[in-house]
Amino acid sequence: MYEHTYPSKRFKHTIEFLQKHVSTSETILDLGVVNPFSEIMEQHGYSVENTKGEDLDIDTSNIEKSKAEVVTAFEIFEHLLSPFTVLKTIKADKLVASVPLKLWFSSAYRSKTDMLDRHYHEFEDWQFDWLLEKTGWKIIDSEKWTNPTKKIGIRPILRWFTPRYYIVYAEKV
Repeated sequence: MYEHTYPSKRFKHTIEFLQKHVSTSETILDLGVVNPFSEIMEQHGYSVENTKGEDLDIDTSNIEKSKAEVVTAFEIFEHLLSPFTVLKTIKADKLVASVPLKLWFSSAYRSKTDMLDRHYHEFEDWQFDWLLEKTGWKIIDSEKWTNPTKKIGIRPILRWFTPRYYIVYAEKV
């Protein structure tokens, strides 16, 4: 289903992790606009509502109004100046979130053409854990995976061995 799309490894890991922790009978608020992965969740039987593209650093009203039982945030928090505020605003009792990990051999991602497609944060796993803890979440499960490329060079080789993505399942305490 997602085998031939660009981030197929990431999508495969993410849907397997989601299925491990979230039932298709639970409703999901997916932070961010409708995207290829929110469509994959729906193809797997999940009922998904997305936020509307508002700047979540400034406007959390759609999160506050949501009656969803689960919030998902896949590669969203690194784009926010204040993920703390968004995490505190969530009313659902379950959270599945992934972030790109900070790589010691590569600077933070910054698109040269899209002002919104930039990473303000790239976390180390302990930093993301601490952020979740400080905002009232208890991590129940987590995983990491690599993001190898088919390019030649030292950094592409390091990407075969260095985890790039970190995903957590957390519950409100």
